[in-house]
Amino acid sequence: MSRESTGGRSAAQLEERATALLPRVEALLAGLAGCYHGSRDELLVPLVQAGLAGTHVLLEGIPGLGKTLLARALAAGFGGTFSRIQCTPDLMPSDVTGTEILEDAGGLSFRFREGPIFANVVLADEINRATPKTQSALLEAMQEGQVSAGGATRPLPQPFFLIGTQNPVEMEGTFPLPEAQLDRFGLELDVAYPELDTLRVILDEKSSGDEQLPAAVLDPASILELRALSHEVIVGPHLRDLVAQVLMATQPGHPSHEGLVKLGASPRAGIAWLRVARVRALMAGRFHVTREDLEELGTFVLGHRVLLGYEARARQIDVAQLFRRWWV
Repeated sequence: MSRESTGGRSAAQLEERATALLPRVEALLAGLAGCYHGSRDELLVPLVQAGLAGTHVLLEGIPGLGKTLLARALAAGFGGTFSRIQCTPDLMPSDVTGTEILEDAGGLSFRFREGPIFANVVLADEINRATPKTQSALLEAMQEGQVSAGGATRPLPQPFFLIGTQNPVEMEGTFPLPEAQLDRFGLELDVAYPELDTLRVILDEKSSGDEQLPAAVLDPASILELRALSHEVIVGPHLRDLVAQVLMATQPGHPSHEGLVKLGASPRAGIAWLRVARVRALMAGRFHVTREDLEELGTFVLGHRVLLGYEARARQIDVAQLFRRWWV
């Protein structure tokens, strides 16, 4: 590693702490790979990177591919508290955030009972089966890390990381996520159907019904420290300019896509992009972000934020193809 001295800890201290913590991240990835047989580079690694960076993740795939298992496995490896919200059409906002209850303890009084959102790692399972009203209850939690309920604003435990899973929106009984909520997910990761050899392993291991989750190799304090270390990772001005240029290229009317885009990426997308890129660089043993760090994350960051128009769909053009145009 190489890093210039900062106003806080010295370069040597930063490198010492990173060297001590990064093997635990590798142990987490090994535990996830042993529990969930999916793509390491396209799924497991960016999921861990997003969690360490403090950006939420949306996992999308058809039913039965192990999205819930993957979220539970990551939560187990992260340590801290974990809760699961099973999203259904009759789920109410207070079922997520919590509500005031009347108690008789030496006199009638109201007490706020925290909802499942009050945990370090929250799994919103099948999030697109909840109504838009209930989905909107997550907006404040995902952006500000707090909940306003019962006449007061209450901070959520830190770190706070929400993993949403969803089936494709064309499936029966689902509700498309509002753009405001999609934008609060730092990355969207596709949970793909396994290849034949992987499917054989899954059938061999999982048919017994035994499920071994990874050990808790991290904890809230170490995650927050890794996040703080990632803030020390340098992003060169030329790379910040490149991110800004890509975000501008996603906007409707930009000549780079010939009117194929209806809604472009927000500045929040660029913030999430840089945060996760810093973690990616740190996990690679660097205190500086490279162009490759940003390129590898680009589609994960933009894929769910850039809304394509009818012409793009008719021409079978997706965001990944447009990203290759923008990444120059």
